[in-house]
Amino acid sequence: MTSSTASETPDSPATALGPTALVLGVFSAVGTWAFLFPWTVLAGALAMTFGAMGLHYARRGMGRVWPAAAGATLGAIGFIGTATLLWTLS
Repeated sequence: MTSSTASETPDSPATALGPTALVLGVFSAVGTWAFLFPWTVLAGALAMTFGAMGLHYARRGMGRVWPAAAGATLGAIGFIGTATLLWTLS
């Protein structure tokens, strides 16, 4: 076997930022209506952060744009929704 089976371009950890943001964003948005307050605030903040980082790297060619954008959006919805709900309760 003369040729290598490894890919020519190494994968970067930045490619996992978009899917991670998407999973955390979904958890944050759904958790708002399931009353999981401490976890939705944390997941929403992390989803917004990872989504912004994922968008930055996706513009440079590492990773995909849509999971990062969807994760950041869902994270913002979950974070703001939970903060608004807690604000109205107090």
